Amino acid sequence: MVGLKPSDVPPPLGVKMASAGAAACIADLVTFPLDTAKVRLQIQGEKAAVEATKNIRYRGVFGTISTMIRTEGPRALYNGLVAGLQRQVCFASVRIGLYDNVRDFYTGGRDSPGVLVRILAGCTTGAMAVSFAQPTDVVKVRFQAQVNLDGVARRYNGTMQAYKHIFQNEGLRGLWKGTLPNITRNALVNCTELVTYDLIKEAILKHKLMSDNLPCHFVSAFGAGFVTTVIASPVDVVKTRYMNSPPGQYRSAINCAWTMLTKEGPTAFYKGFVPSFLRLGSWNVVMFVSFEQIKRAMMVTKKRMEATN
Repeated sequence: MVGLKPSDVPPPLGVKMASAGAAACIADLVTFPLDTAKVRLQIQGEKAAVEATKNIRYRGVFGTISTMIRTEGPRALYNGLVAGLQRQVCFASVRIGLYDNVRDFYTGGRDSPGVLVRILAGCTTGAMAVSFAQPTDVVKVRFQAQVNLDGVARRYNGTMQAYKHIFQNEGLRGLWKGTLPNITRNALVNCTELVTYDLIKEAILKHKLMSDNLPCHFVSAFGAGFVTTVIASPVDVVKTRYMNSPPGQYRSAINCAWTMLTKEGPTAFYKGFVPSFLRLGSWNVVMFVSFEQIKRAMMVTKKRMEATN
C-alpha cells in the first residue's frame, strides 16, 4: 500500500471540508505560475493588454513564463497568490468538501449513485462555492493580468487594497463581476472534475487494476484534469476576459463571448489551452492526491485522540 490506508469510518463533513481546502492550497502553491501564464495568454489580444505589454508577445506556456521572468522578474509568476489561496480556502472546501454529502442527499444515501445524480451534485456545490467566493477570484485574475513593467501604472498594490479599490470604484457589482460565467464555468469544472475522478477511480477499483492508493489517485486525477480542460476551456477564457475588463468594455459575459467570436474567431475560446491543461492536470493530481492523504491523516489523528480520551 502506497500512502495511508483508507479509514474504516467515513470522514465527517468537517474533515472533508478542511482537507479539501488545505489540499487545494497546496495545489495552488505548486501550479500557480502555470495559472498566471494561462491568464496572460487568454487576455492577449485585448486592447488594454496590448497597450500595457507594448511589444511583448506571449507564445506558449513556457514561452510566456520565460518572457514574464525576463521582463517582470520571477515574482510576477505569483501575482495574486494571496487572493488565490483565499479563494481556495473558501471555494474548494465547499465545492469538493461538500460533494459527497450533497450527492448522498440527492440519492437518499443509496449506494452506487447514477452519473446524472453525480453531475447534479457537482453543479450544486460548484455554484454554491462561487456565490460567496467570487470576489477572491476577481482579485486573483486582475493581479495575474497586471503587468509589472517600468513606466506601466499598476492597477493594484496589495490584495486588501484591491478589494477596497474595486468596491469604491465599481461597487459590490465589481466584486461579483463575472459571477454568471464563473458559476457556469465552475459548475462545468466541478461536475466534470469530481464526476470523472469518481468514475475513473470507481472503475479502477471495481476491475482491481489498482488498490485504493496513490497510483490510483494519480491516474484518476490526471484523467479528470484532461476531460475538464476540454469541456471548460471556452467558458474559462470568457470568464477571465470579462472579469479582467475595465467597466464598460463589455455589456455582459455573452457580449464578451460574441466580441471574441466576431473579432478573433472560434480559436480564441481555446487560447491558453496547453497551460490550462498543464495547470488543471497537475492541479488535479496534486489536489486529489493531497486531499486523499490529508483526509486519511486527519482520520488517523482523530482516531488516536478518541482512543486517548
